[in-house]
Amino acid sequence: MHKIDMHTHLLPEKLPDFASKFGYGEFIQLEHHRAGFANMMKGGVFFREIGKNCWDPEVRIGEYAWYHAPVQVVSTIPVMFSYWAKPNDCLDLSMFLNDHLAGIVDDYPEHYMALATIPMQDTDLAIRELERIKELGFPGVQIGSNVNQKNLGEAEFFPIFEACQSLDLAVFIHPWEMMGEADMRKYWLPWLVGMPAETARAAASLLFSGVLERLPKLRVCLAHAGGSLIPTIGRLQHGFNCRPDLVAIDNPVPPTDYLGRFWVDSATHDPRLLRYIIDVVGEDKVCLGTDYPFPLGDLEIGKFIEEMDLTVETREKIFHKNTLTWLLGD
Repeated sequence: MHKIDMHTHLLPEKLPDFASKFGYGEFIQLEHHRAGFANMMKGGVFFREIGKNCWDPEVRIGEYAWYHAPVQVVSTIPVMFSYWAKPNDCLDLSMFLNDHLAGIVDDYPEHYMALATIPMQDTDLAIRELERIKELGFPGVQIGSNVNQKNLGEAEFFPIFEACQSLDLAVFIHPWEMMGEADMRKYWLPWLVGMPAETARAAASLLFSGVLERLPKLRVCLAHAGGSLIPTIGRLQHGFNCRPDLVAIDNPVPPTDYLGRFWVDSATHDPRLLRYIIDVVGEDKVCLGTDYPFPLGDLEIGKFIEEMDLTVETREKIFHKNTLTWLLGD
C-alpha cells in the first residue's frame, strides 16, 4: 500500500558557521568526524550524532523502499528553529534551510515534499518568509511548540496563523525547548515526558485562545500523535466545565468540540493508544508520521499499523490520503 511519511527530518550535509557569521550564539554546526556520521555541535558542545540518512536523500529513498514508502515530507530538526536568535539572523538561517529543502524537492520530486521553517519571534519577518516559501511551492510550515517559552495562543502570533490560512499553508507543530527541561535531564526525560507535554501545551493554547475558532480553515497537525493532549482531553474538558472563570476566558467553545478539527501523526509506538486516538479524533485525522531518522521514531515506517486489525480503507487514509488532505486541502 502506498505510504507518505509526513514527519521526517533532514539537514544539509554542510552548514555554514552561523555563529562566526553573526558573531554570537549557539547555532548548530556539523563535524563530520567519521565516514557516514557527523556530530551536531551546539555552541561547541556535543548535541547528538547523526548518520548519513539525516542528510543524504538517496540513502533515505533506499531505506524507505524497504517499507513501500516512496514519499517523505521533510522538515528541519527543531533545534535549528533558533527562535532565540536576532530576528534577521533567524530569517537568514531559515531561508538557507528552506532553500536547501526546496532543492531536494526539485531534485527528487517523486520522493519528497517539504515543510519550511520561519522566524516565529518576529511576526513581520515570519509572514515575509511564508509568502516566499509559498512562491517556492511549499505546502506548509513546521513550527515549534513555544516561542521563547511564549505559548502559541499569544496574540502576537495570531497574524502568522492568519497568514497560513490566507496562503493555504498547512501547519505542523513539533515540540522543542521543553518546559522544565533543566530540572529533568536524567533518564532522557525531556524527550520521553517533556515532549508529549509540550505538544499538549501548544495544542491547548490554540484551543483555549480561540485560534482555531477564529481561523476555521487553518490546517494544523500535531506531532507524536498529539503528545499528551488526547489522553488528557477529558481533564481539559472538565477544567473548562468546572472553572470557566479560569479556562473559558478567551473562547467559550468547549475543547472537545475541536476533536476532528486538527490532524495528528501516528507516532505512538503503541497500537492500543493509536486505536484510541483514531476513535477520538476520527480515522480521517491520523497521518503516517514516524520522526525518521531518530531513535525515538517509528523506524519500521508504519509496520505496527499494518499489523493492526484495521480496514483497508482506514489504512489507506492513514498511510497517504489524510496527509494529502492536510497538506493540500480538500
